[in-house]
Amino acid sequence: MSYNSADVSSFKDIWVFCEQRDGMLMETDFELLSEGRKLAHERGAQLVGLLLGENVKGLVKELGGYGADRVIVCDDPRLKIYTTDAYTKVICDAVMERKPEVLLLGASNIGRDLGPRCAARLHTGLTADCTHLDIEMTKYVEFLKEASTLDTEAIGFDMQDVNLKMTRPAFGGHLMATIICPRFRPCMSTVRPGVLKKDDFDRAKSEACVMEIYPVKLTESDLKTKVLRTVKETRELVDLLGAEVVVAVGRGISKDIEKGISLAKELADALGGGVLGASRAVIDSGWLSADHQVGQTGKTVRSRIYVALGISGAIQHVSGMQNAEHIIAINKSETAPIFDVATYGITGDLFKVVPLMIESLKEAN
Repeated sequence: MSYNSADVSSFKDIWVFCEQRDGMLMETDFELLSEGRKLAHERGAQLVGLLLGENVKGLVKELGGYGADRVIVCDDPRLKIYTTDAYTKVICDAVMERKPEVLLLGASNIGRDLGPRCAARLHTGLTADCTHLDIEMTKYVEFLKEASTLDTEAIGFDMQDVNLKMTRPAFGGHLMATIICPRFRPCMSTVRPGVLKKDDFDRAKSEACVMEIYPVKLTESDLKTKVLRTVKETRELVDLLGAEVVVAVGRGISKDIEKGISLAKELADALGGGVLGASRAVIDSGWLSADHQVGQTGKTVRSRIYVALGISGAIQHVSGMQNAEHIIAINKSETAPIFDVATYGITGDLFKVVPLMIESLKEAN
């Protein structure tokens, strides 16, 4: 098998690693396939899902419904539970043989562990925690016009550039960097859950999707670790990504942290079982755990209602919630940047405004 990561012209097609756990696909798979469908269209290439596990053939049609033309299934009992050694070996074998131009992974715990190991073995680069992807240069320039302060007219772009443009937060979210990998393939990227829009399920695409069984080649010498037992932590999960309603708190609750969080929870309940979110300042101060964080270095939400309590609206936070359908902001400062993206804005003390909102909602209900 001849594999040379620097022979760029020999690579084609867009691949997505489709993560499953206990036979259930992750929501990020559908987001990546939806985005991969657009990239494949730009390149005139096929979109291929890569699925590893045991008895996972039944998941193929679901992946097809979100855009996959073909799904390569690596089915083996040793792949039932994720291990770095086994998954890395199987994925790298498939990539070296089939040579995809792009390989996308979700930035989950598994993706963040798997991505660097595969990239090193495949002699290519990896851009982690991406929030935006482009191939076609015209679309990338349009993205820059909307999302940056760069003078795009003054920059001499190579409009024929077909490298994957991988954009991610840098320097703690204070800057955005676009990274390309021009000399090696595949272009590899992990993408944060929630930042890409999932397309609607397409029944016709599901039925048209082709399944290919890939022969797994694993020996005992390939497996340096073995999972003896899986112990799941029992704690309340914060499902920001799937929430219809998110009520987030910021530094504005500092004068009475406990009461501020309590009011946010009560408001979330009054709005119909909402979820508690937070800005980075709240997380860094230790007032809430990191799984509540919304923003560039936290989670990206697309909720129906997003309520920002005492959040100033720094760009790092806004990037994680600006795609919410309705944004309600409450802040004492009438010049707070959060009002620039808010659907409705209330200038006032959240400790006075929120109880009135809760009371009105209870009466309405």
